[in-house]
Amino acid sequence: MIKVVIFDADEVLVHGKRRFSVTLAEKHDISLETTLPFFIGPFQECLIGDKDLKETVAPYLEKWGWDKGVDALLDYWFKLESEIDAELVQYIKELRGKGILCFLATNNEKYRFQYMMDKMGLVNVFDKTYASAHLGHKKPDQKFFSKIFQELVNVQKSEILFVDDSRENIQGAEDFGIHAEHYTNIANLKNKISLLNSK
Repeated sequence: MIKVVIFDADEVLVHGKRRFSVTLAEKHDISLETTLPFFIGPFQECLIGDKDLKETVAPYLEKWGWDKGVDALLDYWFKLESEIDAELVQYIKELRGKGILCFLATNNEKYRFQYMMDKMGLVNVFDKTYASAHLGHKKPDQKFFSKIFQELVNVQKSEILFVDDSRENIQGAEDFGIHAEHYTNIANLKNKISLLNSK
């Protein structure tokens, strides 16, 4: 019987018309080659809370040709990737109504995570929310899952379902010993939960 469902954010519950880096390239003529070193480098340290995004991205703005400042950049970025799947939110409410705990667990740095909570209202959707920036580890690191599991009381690993669009993260969850669903659509998710709860 599933007692806890842990949801990923991006490409599961949260969507954007276009990735931020792609939009910078297409609309602001800031090439992917120019921004890639930041995203595969220092930004990764922001994701686990080792660096502050505002301080880390600031030195790159002049090279990128962005002259509106750090706060404007982050606001533009976060708004691009802020469309919420209303049908999935409704299903999460139904699960919680049945007594199933629903968590959000996302690889995000602290400013975007706070934006998700405050501006997008995700703090009201879940029983608990977790970000890699606060946990100090990213999915699929086993320590990411371990820190969440340690907070659960009277819940076995066999009673947890992890939902993510990344096969690498799914593998990490399965290696940790919990059920996992590679998210493609809400119908498949409902079938998975029904199947697990019928055993």
